[in-house]
Amino acid sequence: MEHISAEVLNAVKEAAEDGKLTCVKAHHIGEKLNISLAIIGEAANQLGIKITKCQLGCF
Repeated sequence: MEHISAEVLNAVKEAAEDGKLTCVKAHHIGEKLNISLAIIGEAANQLGIKITKCQLGCF
């Protein structure tokens, strides 16, 4: 398991609604923080947040 920064964890937590994060929001977080989708996915996993409405099967 990779160490995820508090900044990334907070961004994912704040963007999630009802324990879910849309793929579009995940992409926006990645672009804003200049991090890979893999890190966003790992952050979501650590927080127990599901990625939904994924367009490309990235998660």
